[in-house]
Amino acid sequence: MHTYDVEIWSIRQRKGRPKPYELRWRVGTRPHSKSFKVHAQADGRRSELMSALRNRQQFDVDTGLPVDELAALTEPTWYEHALAYVLMKWPRAAAKHRAGIAEALAVVSPVLVTTTRGAPDRKVLRSALYGWAFRAVATADGSVVSRFAHEDPPQEIAAALAWLAQNSMKLSTAGKPEHMRAALAALSLKLDGKAAADNTVNRKVMALSNCLRYAVEKGHYPRNPLLGIDWTPPKTDDEVDFRYVPGPSQARALINGVKEQGVRGEHLAAFFGCIYYAGMRPAEVSALKDTDYVLPPEEDPDAWGELLLEESRPEVGAGWTDDGTSYETRGLKRRARRATRPVPAPPVLVRMLREHCAQYGTAPDGRLFRAAEGGRVRSTEYCGLWATARKEALGPRDAKTPLAEVPYSLRHAGVSLWIKAGVDPVEVARRAGHSVAVLFRFYAKILRGGQEHANSLIGAQLDGE
Repeated sequence: MHTYDVEIWSIRQRKGRPKPYELRWRVGTRPHSKSFKVHAQADGRRSELMSALRNRQQFDVDTGLPVDELAALTEPTWYEHALAYVLMKWPRAAAKHRAGIAEALAVVSPVLVTTTRGAPDRKVLRSALYGWAFRAVATADGSVVSRFAHEDPPQEIAAALAWLAQNSMKLSTAGKPEHMRAALAALSLKLDGKAAADNTVNRKVMALSNCLRYAVEKGHYPRNPLLGIDWTPPKTDDEVDFRYVPGPSQARALINGVKEQGVRGEHLAAFFGCIYYAGMRPAEVSALKDTDYVLPPEEDPDAWGELLLEESRPEVGAGWTDDGTSYETRGLKRRARRATRPVPAPPVLVRMLREHCAQYGTAPDGRLFRAAEGGRVRSTEYCGLWATARKEALGPRDAKTPLAEVPYSLRHAGVSLWIKAGVDPVEVARRAGHSVAVLFRFYAKILRGGQEHANSLIGAQLDGE
């Protein structure tokens, strides 16, 4: 409780005491006192209290301190605030989002320190922050705590965290423009000092901004300190570079190239087929079950089927999931947890799925695609098959270019094929699981081409009137 009802009394001397000069004052109905060895010390403290009173500061009844002084004493450091922010976000954040927050804060926190004297090795400190300070774990009673508070970290990790805790800036100091600018500069670089990718920088800056917004919410700042910084984030070009997106014949050759790589290649050929022919994300294909699609009768080979997608299994480190698995089972990207997305399956994909199930069956939980030991298909496995298929399907010259560099290129290829075929952009966005705005941002070049064709048709009609 804070009040203006303050009375400050004269200093009294109590002889025979180690600190004979006693300053007494009253806040509300509660008396307070502090003793000093020297009269000048007591008189100086009395002047500080009188100055706060003249400046119309309220006093805290429990501590007897002016509110500004109390705030300075109880103000957290940047490191303490960052720890609190992680624990606040952890329960409801997706695993990849948790890792992204930790990554950004691990870059910023070593910059917001009062000194670099005695600083631990940069890589050790980064590892300590990313893997121990800004990673949380659930305790037996269901509460969430920082990992270093629940487990015993290695000695060098514990020492690095202790150093940072001791030397981290107060939150008010960290929010000053020169320190925020230093934090933004750190986010713009990789650990080796080279410039980070534009998308990576923007993602980390967003994490920092959200952490600062939490400080505003807690009353530590009147507004987000980043708003006062004359700093422009790097411009990003989200448009797909279609020079490196495979065409239909190349896509088919790449999928066949996977199929020709023995048992595992044959098992995962339909995996890549789902990415291309249904525009699915790899995390969505990993979660595909035998109950997630309807196939037409076999006697009608030209009929379409339908996939009903409702689950995704993005791959992430085991330390970021609640159950310790290397992936997270969740709903579709940017949709409500139980939302579904129906996607028509062309006859070629229907045949692939039917042949796959006939030959390999399903996992006990109904999943179509699984690792050799039954778990989720790891990206290292399907990316390895893809790399070999590229060399065989594209030839030496194209294989050295970014053409179809990653399996996700098949999704770009499938979506761009729909657009070129004249499918309405709203329907393309629905099948791909995009918003229309995102579709136009990523596939603007192709959509602009379609608009030009539409304009010519409309123009021909106008000219004919």
